Amino acid sequence: MNSNNRGHFPFVNSSSSSESSDEFDEWLGYENEAMEIEEQIAINMIARNNYVIHQLLLIQQSDQEATMAESPVQMNLVPTEATSESFAEYGQVIEASSDGDLFGPNDAQLDLSRGTPRFYIMRLEGRTLGFSTITHHANVTQCLGSIGGHVWYLGVAKPSLIEDVDRERVGDNVESGSDGHLYAPPTVEEVRVFRFSGPKFVKLNRGTWHAGPLFSDSSMDFYNLELSNTNEVDHTTHSFKKKNGVIFRFEDSTSSS
Repeated sequence: MNSNNRGHFPFVNSSSSSESSDEFDEWLGYENEAMEIEEQIAINMIARNNYVIHQLLLIQQSDQEATMAESPVQMNLVPTEATSESFAEYGQVIEASSDGDLFGPNDAQLDLSRGTPRFYIMRLEGRTLGFSTITHHANVTQCLGSIGGHVWYLGVAKPSLIEDVDRERVGDNVESGSDGHLYAPPTVEEVRVFRFSGPKFVKLNRGTWHAGPLFSDSSMDFYNLELSNTNEVDHTTHSFKKKNGVIFRFEDSTSSS
């Protein structure tokens, strides 16, 4: 080999094969390090682009929700009298039974197994015959009744806990509730209003969406059976005004007794 060609090939050195091997290993290390850096840069760029897109979508969604909340559409509902038959998809309507009757299907089928039961009287004031939010409790069958048998109303939508519905029907429209449970948001089309009067109370199935109690009097007392921490850890709310651009109104069909 012509001595003038020495050094043109960094990994062929007739004087020392071990030095050539060391130089090659060093070069390979630099190449691998450069490739790792380039790969990490590419990953970071993809992540950054995804983040920017996500933020833009959040801003767009926020703008849409703000627009709907500023000028919501009013939906006028006609109350339905609450009976065992008409309210069956949402829970039970419990009326008076004879003393001595044994427990049966007409009694409230309660689920109070997920905590300490709480039975109390709640005083509500300044309610109107309309609503824009609706709530559900995933861990308890709540019972409500007016003390004195006065007329009152309840807005409802069917339970939509993921465990209670067909996942194919729900699709990707899934959200997480107050305690981490999964549910499908209620739709505007399925909202109903029921009228309660006389000596009866309502048992809401677990997960039934409800707005109220609502009434035209200045104040009203209700007995309420739920769990001791229902309002703290099991209170999931959907805003129709914010999410759907809709509010609901209805008229008092009769004067309270």
